[in-house]
Amino acid sequence: MPGRRRSSSSGAVRRPGTAAGAAVIVVGTSSSAGFSLLELLLTVAVSSTLIAIAVPLTADVADDVRTAMAARYLQGRIMDARMHAVRRGARVGLRFEPVGADFRFGEYVDGNGNGVRNADIRAGIDREIAPRQFLRDQFPRVTFGLQANVPDVDGTRSASATDGVRIGTSRILTLGPDGTATSGTLYLHGRRRQYAVRVLGATGRSRLMRFEPGMRQWIVR
Repeated sequence: MPGRRRSSSSGAVRRPGTAAGAAVIVVGTSSSAGFSLLELLLTVAVSSTLIAIAVPLTADVADDVRTAMAARYLQGRIMDARMHAVRRGARVGLRFEPVGADFRFGEYVDGNGNGVRNADIRAGIDREIAPRQFLRDQFPRVTFGLQANVPDVDGTRSASATDGVRIGTSRILTLGPDGTATSGTLYLHGRRRQYAVRVLGATGRSRLMRFEPGMRQWIVR
């Protein structure tokens, strides 16, 4: 009827002052906000758990990569010294000096034809041709050594089980101009991974090896 307002069947409320046909919808608060908060908390909890799991895995992978790079670098230094010996027509040696539980190594050339010797190095006869360094200088937390639960490459344990430099009492790895070398094995490890560089004396070649804990054996890389 004229003059009577028609009520809206939709339940929407039109406030005074609004234009004709316009409506301001007032929606009540529902319980869906509570569910959204629970979902958010659940998501945060799951994410935190995944991060806690992922960090150690990432650290282990980084340790493996870093230790493998250090082993390949050491193998490269041996190959480089071998080429220096051939090019110079003189013996070249990598001398490993014990410093605490680790070793520092430098490269020297034979100055009097009797091989690279500690006494001649001290006397300045066998001169240094590459500065001394630790592996950890370039590869943090990587040191020479054999971990306690790891056997030697040949499967035995010696009295010096944790010693990482097995190239004779002088601890000088000598490369000759004829391509030969001192036989021996150099062990290095990070926090978890164990590697070895084995030098074959007759040929002067080297092999990179990694210890696989699951199989309890050394694998040539």
